[in-house]
Amino acid sequence: MIKQVDLTKYDLTTPSGLADAIAYLLDFKKGKDVTTIDLTQKTVIADYFVIASAYSSTAVKSLADFVEDELSKTGLEPIHRDVDAKWVALDYGSVILHVFYKELRDFYQIERLWVDGDNIKKFVSED
Repeated sequence: MIKQVDLTKYDLTTPSGLADAIAYLLDFKKGKDVTTIDLTQKTVIADYFVIASAYSSTAVKSLADFVEDELSKTGLEPIHRDVDAKWVALDYGSVILHVFYKELRDFYQIERLWVDGDNIKKFVSED
Protein backbone atom coordinates (compact mmCIF):
# COMPACT_ATOMS: atom_id res chain seq x y z
CA MET A 1 0.00 0.00 0.00
CA ILE A 2 1.28 3.45 -0.91
CA LYS A 3 1.74 5.77 2.02
CA GLN A 4 -0.29 8.99 1.68
CA VAL A 5 0.45 12.45 3.06
CA ASP A 6 -1.73 13.22 6.10
CA LEU A 7 -1.65 16.82 7.32
CA THR A 8 -4.84 16.50 9.40
CA LYS A 9 -2.94 16.18 12.68
CA TYR A 10 -1.30 19.61 12.20
CA ASP A 11 -2.85 22.99 12.94
CA LEU A 12 -1.71 24.91 9.87
CA THR A 13 -3.11 28.15 11.31
CA THR A 14 -0.41 28.36 14.00
CA PRO A 15 3.31 28.92 13.40
CA SER A 16 4.29 25.85 15.45
CA GLY A 17 1.73 23.65 13.68
CA LEU A 18 2.87 24.86 10.26
CA ALA A 19 6.52 24.27 11.18
CA ASP A 20 5.71 20.73 12.35
CA ALA A 21 3.75 20.06 9.16
CA ILE A 22 6.63 21.24 6.99
CA ALA A 23 9.06 19.05 8.94
CA TYR A 24 6.71 16.10 8.47
CA LEU A 25 6.49 16.73 4.70
CA LEU A 26 10.27 16.97 4.39
CA ASP A 27 10.68 13.70 6.27
CA PHE A 28 7.93 12.08 4.18
CA LYS A 29 9.87 12.97 1.02
CA LYS A 30 13.15 11.66 2.56
CA GLY A 31 14.73 14.99 3.47
CA LYS A 32 17.84 14.54 5.60
CA ASP A 33 18.55 15.99 9.05
CA VAL A 34 15.19 17.80 9.28
CA THR A 35 15.44 20.44 11.99
CA THR A 36 13.02 23.01 13.39
CA ILE A 37 14.31 26.15 15.10
CA ASP A 38 11.99 28.18 17.33
CA LEU A 39 12.82 31.83 16.70
CA THR A 40 10.07 33.38 18.82
CA GLN A 41 11.52 36.02 21.13
CA LYS A 42 14.73 36.04 19.02
CA THR A 43 13.88 37.88 15.79
CA VAL A 44 11.04 39.42 13.82
CA ILE A 45 12.10 37.56 10.65
CA ALA A 46 9.90 34.56 11.44
CA ASP A 47 8.69 32.40 14.31
CA TYR A 48 10.33 29.23 12.98
CA PHE A 49 12.93 28.03 10.53
CA VAL A 50 12.60 24.51 9.19
CA ILE A 51 15.81 23.21 7.65
CA ALA A 52 16.57 20.06 5.67
CA SER A 53 19.49 18.70 3.70
CA ALA A 54 19.61 16.96 0.35
CA TYR A 55 22.46 15.20 -1.43
CA SER A 56 21.90 16.62 -4.92
CA SER A 57 20.61 19.80 -6.50
CA THR A 58 17.75 17.76 -7.98
CA ALA A 59 16.76 16.60 -4.49
CA VAL A 60 16.92 20.18 -3.15
CA LYS A 61 14.39 21.30 -5.76
CA SER A 62 12.26 18.18 -5.36
CA LEU A 63 11.93 18.61 -1.57
CA ALA A 64 11.00 22.29 -1.83
CA ASP A 65 8.54 21.64 -4.67
CA PHE A 66 6.91 18.80 -2.73
CA VAL A 67 6.34 20.95 0.36
CA GLU A 68 5.04 23.83 -1.74
CA ASP A 69 2.67 21.55 -3.68
CA GLU A 70 1.29 19.83 -0.57
CA LEU A 71 0.74 23.12 1.29
CA SER A 72 -0.86 24.64 -1.83
CA LYS A 73 -3.49 21.91 -1.63
CA THR A 74 -4.49 23.35 1.77
CA GLY A 75 -4.59 26.92 0.44
CA LEU A 76 -1.18 27.97 1.78
CA GLU A 77 1.20 29.65 -0.64
CA PRO A 78 4.66 31.05 0.08
CA ILE A 79 4.82 34.83 0.15
CA HIS A 80 8.35 34.70 -1.23
CA ARG A 81 10.62 32.13 -2.88
CA ASP A 82 14.40 32.23 -3.21
CA VAL A 83 15.57 29.46 -5.50
CA ASP A 84 19.15 28.43 -6.22
CA ALA A 85 20.42 25.05 -7.38
CA LYS A 86 21.84 24.31 -3.93
CA TRP A 87 19.54 26.30 -1.62
CA VAL A 88 15.82 26.94 -1.72
CA ALA A 89 14.00 29.15 0.79
CA LEU A 90 10.21 29.31 0.95
CA ASP A 91 8.79 32.07 3.14
CA TYR A 92 5.39 31.33 4.65
CA GLY A 93 5.44 34.43 6.85
CA SER A 94 5.72 32.91 10.29
CA VAL A 95 7.75 29.93 9.01
CA ILE A 96 10.66 29.92 6.59
CA LEU A 97 11.73 26.66 4.97
CA HIS A 98 15.38 26.20 3.97
CA VAL A 99 16.41 23.21 1.87
CA PHE A 100 20.17 23.01 1.47
CA TYR A 101 22.56 20.91 -0.54
CA LYS A 102 24.36 19.05 2.27
CA GLU A 103 27.78 20.67 1.78
CA LEU A 104 26.26 24.15 1.64
CA ARG A 105 24.35 23.56 4.87
CA ASP A 106 27.55 22.39 6.51
CA PHE A 107 29.30 25.55 5.29
CA TYR A 108 26.68 28.06 6.46
CA GLN A 109 25.77 26.24 9.68
CA ILE A 110 22.58 28.29 9.97
CA GLU A 111 21.54 26.40 13.11
CA ARG A 112 24.55 27.75 14.99
CA LEU A 113 23.35 31.32 14.39
CA TRP A 114 20.05 30.69 16.17
CA VAL A 115 20.60 27.91 18.68
CA ASP A 116 19.94 28.92 22.27
CA GLY A 117 19.35 26.03 24.61
CA ASP A 118 16.23 24.07 23.78
CA ASN A 119 14.89 26.04 20.79
CA ILE A 120 16.14 23.53 18.21
CA LYS A 121 14.59 20.13 17.57
CA LYS A 122 15.32 17.34 15.17
CA PHE A 123 12.31 15.81 13.45
CA VAL A 124 11.82 12.18 14.39
CA SER A 125 9.58 10.18 12.08
CA GLU A 126 6.71 8.28 13.70
CA ASP A 127 7.28 5.34 11.33
